[in-house]
Amino acid sequence: MDSAPSTIDIERLSDDELVETFVRACRVKDEQDLFISRLAAEFATRNRYDDDGFVSPIDWIRFNCHMASGAAANSVAVGEVIHRLPDSVKALENGEIGFAHVTSMARTAEALGDRFDETVLIQKARESSPGKFYYLCTHYRHAADAKRYADEQAELVQMRRLKLSPTSDGALLLSGVFDAEGGAILRTALEPLARKSGAHDDRERDQRMADALVELSTHGLDNGLIPQQGSQRTHLMVTASLETLRGLPGALAADMELSLPISSKMVERLACDAAITRIVLGSDSMVIDVGRAKRVISGPARKALIVRDGHCTWPGCERPATWSTGHHLVHWVHGGTNELENLALLCYRHHWLVHDGNWQIVRGEEGRMLAIPPTINFGSPARGPD
Repeated sequence: MDSAPSTIDIERLSDDELVETFVRACRVKDEQDLFISRLAAEFATRNRYDDDGFVSPIDWIRFNCHMASGAAANSVAVGEVIHRLPDSVKALENGEIGFAHVTSMARTAEALGDRFDETVLIQKARESSPGKFYYLCTHYRHAADAKRYADEQAELVQMRRLKLSPTSDGALLLSGVFDAEGGAILRTALEPLARKSGAHDDRERDQRMADALVELSTHGLDNGLIPQQGSQRTHLMVTASLETLRGLPGALAADMELSLPISSKMVERLACDAAITRIVLGSDSMVIDVGRAKRVISGPARKALIVRDGHCTWPGCERPATWSTGHHLVHWVHGGTNELENLALLCYRHHWLVHDGNWQIVRGEEGRMLAIPPTINFGSPARGPD
């Protein structure tokens, strides 16, 4: 068992020997990856990559070390902050965590700067798989700096892309990028339609997903280009604490099914016109109470809102009411009511601008809505929506 890896006859190993050798090899690789990260960070401080004609250290590492761009970037990132992660290094050397844990720790330290505290996360790293730990780190980042987390998610929304490329034979190639919310909405709509239809269904998953998109689009066309009033909306499962809903400092991010955690600003927007189910957990995470607190604008209130506004009330926007959502000028979590004077119709884009994009919309003279762009105060954070 002490032979060099290249001389081991793997097929002759017993189950126990295979497990032992496999785990030990992975730990050696983790230590090597940590050493490589130190080399990568030091290399990034020098000009050799430029002398060799490369645009960046990561580009040089990618080509000369045969690494993917993401892996090269992670190596540099870990090496640059490794001096701030003594507990993580020790835990890796003891075989308690892997290099993937350290990468998440380093990226969190990089994002939070002076607000990062390794001692808060190291035990969670020991107890969690790399994927779970990455997930926990996103919650920690939101709790430490909710504004930056929300700004990053808002930036991802602006980076949404969907490219449709017709081919010579009439087929259509799709490629795109969606943010956490957009991706969750798309997956929530497609996943049920992409399930196998029975034992005879031998389609691969990719084909079932493509068929689901066609089915969803066909269903929309069958119902007309404009959705009918009262048509059922896509439901997203979001779990958030009251502190997160209120945007209190130190609150964790919210959990959204089929997505990474989302910011308190996104939760505020999603909850603006939503049915909320109250679930109270005990200290042992057991459910001790379930009740419904209906916050959705419905019945006479919605009918009155549609009749009064007719379409999105953002100045210059005429998206119809059936494409718009009821917006609380004073959010219900801050004491706002479902009274008509506190409501306004906003289409998805403009609703997003108010909650996530730091715009404000207020009712002016004669009931006209005024849109106020984000206020930029040099030297201090920009003011968010009221």
